[in-house]
Amino acid sequence: MYPSSKYSSRGPALIPRMKIKHRIYYITLFSVVLLGLIATGMFQFWPHSIESSADWTMDKRSVHDAPLVRLPVSSPIPERGDLSCRMHTCFDVYRCGYNPKNRIKVYIYPLQRFVDEVGVPISSTGLSREYNDLLSAISDSDFYTDDVSRACLFIPSIDVLNQNSLRVRETAQALAMLPRWDKGMNHLLFNMLPGGPPDYNTALDVPRDRALLAGGGFSTWTYRQGYDVSIPVYSPLSADVELPERQPGPRRYFILSSQTAIHREYRAELERLKEENGEALLLLDKCSNLSQGAASVRKRCCKGQVYDYPQILQESSFCVVLRGARLGQAALSDVLQAGCVPVILADSYILPFSEVLDWKRASVVIPEEKLSEMYTILKSIPHRQVEEMQRQAQWFWEAYFSSMKAIGLTTLQIINDRIYPYAARSYEQWNNPPVVKWASVNSPLFLPLIPPRAPGFTAVVLTYDRVESLFRVITEISKVPSLAKLLVVWNNQNKSPPEETLWPKIGVPLKVVRTKENKLSNRFFPYDEIETEAVLAIDDDIIMLTSDELQFGYEPGLSLPYLHVTHWHSPPTVFF
Repeated sequence: MYPSSKYSSRGPALIPRMKIKHRIYYITLFSVVLLGLIATGMFQFWPHSIESSADWTMDKRSVHDAPLVRLPVSSPIPERGDLSCRMHTCFDVYRCGYNPKNRIKVYIYPLQRFVDEVGVPISSTGLSREYNDLLSAISDSDFYTDDVSRACLFIPSIDVLNQNSLRVRETAQALAMLPRWDKGMNHLLFNMLPGGPPDYNTALDVPRDRALLAGGGFSTWTYRQGYDVSIPVYSPLSADVELPERQPGPRRYFILSSQTAIHREYRAELERLKEENGEALLLLDKCSNLSQGAASVRKRCCKGQVYDYPQILQESSFCVVLRGARLGQAALSDVLQAGCVPVILADSYILPFSEVLDWKRASVVIPEEKLSEMYTILKSIPHRQVEEMQRQAQWFWEAYFSSMKAIGLTTLQIINDRIYPYAARSYEQWNNPPVVKWASVNSPLFLPLIPPRAPGFTAVVLTYDRVESLFRVITEISKVPSLAKLLVVWNNQNKSPPEETLWPKIGVPLKVVRTKENKLSNRFFPYDEIETEAVLAIDDDIIMLTSDELQFGYEPGLSLPYLHVTHWHSPPTVFF
């Protein structure tokens, strides 16, 4: 009895104690699991990149608040710009990928203050108002992404618009320190004032590896066609002055020259033209009797008479834009805003956005050696055409020159059209003002030389019975960014093509055409389904060509409209 009573007397005291311990254990375990689930959820939806969390927002645009980065003397320096770079050699289009909107994604690096080892900044001006406006416009556009892993194009927050304010070596070192630099691949730099005394190179002197350059003073020697983008030199003056509306038509003066830093030989030639043609030509210069300052910048003088600038430009049909120390001149923007037809005399100058803009519709380009013949050349242009050019000039300014936002977004759209050529803007979209674009017919003075065709190329695949090989060819060709349509010519009259559900799923239209006779020449028939200028004719067993090679073959300027690839029991042969 004693043992049992002893046991029973201890039992009631032990059981509650064990229950309390288990309860605490389970509560603790549940809490740990719950916290783990919460942490996992937060990690799942939190930005996965350290860089992506530092997006370009308003509170990060102050240079004073930006983190300081010191550049060691031994920091690496990029190589000078590679003049052989093209989109298929120095740009990774696969970063851009396919998306339903056919729009590239642009990432802007967070703002930083770069200084050398002794604390001297790499730029004397820091972040200019113009570059801040440019970055702000991009960050507010549909191109922008704050997720660095989704970016196709990277824009440094390092301001290189004006080379005069830069320390070239240190700026190059700062670029090389960017976390995604990778020899400049898929990076875009904006520069409007390249070079410096005494040579004034026509491209930015900062070593930049393979980076694309949107430059404001390119010559035919430094411009990498199809890779760089020629942009205008922004004119803060024309942006700050609102000119009254002026309809196209005859003006008080026929030719006007308003630039103040013209070479003495050019000025002497203009003065000779003035003597020959009298009041038809107005030759202006800097006002010597006004004190220097903002007010004097907006004035021009001729024989003691003072004119308001740029308002005076509206009084002339043609305005001279001569090269200065640099090829690109801000005067071009002023002239366009005034609806005055620019007469451009700058040999080898790559006009702004000339990749997409038809400058013959808005300007007259004359070789420098023919300056003496300028009056005669301009007099030969019909009055109606002059009015069309005046209207076009003003629209070019409004659409593409009027602000840093317009310049930046136009640049990105041009690059976007290269990467997604099948969704690119047409000639009419780039060059027709809304008044013309919405009209029933275009102006006969500026009709395209050839009828417009769809961008990209059509792949015509000739096949008979090799379905597996055919599907492999279709899958590979569909990876080419410039492919617009795929046309399969089914050459087997005794067998039907595979069912629709069996064909590869691709991102472009796929059409199967059944022929009446088994002929090799069926691949060359002008099928109605072909809506592009460029055609790729290929056999169903050509599986050794890669999408990169096909894209290279299509690049504008590198290929002819018809590319034929066939196989004669030997490696692939390409016929042009």
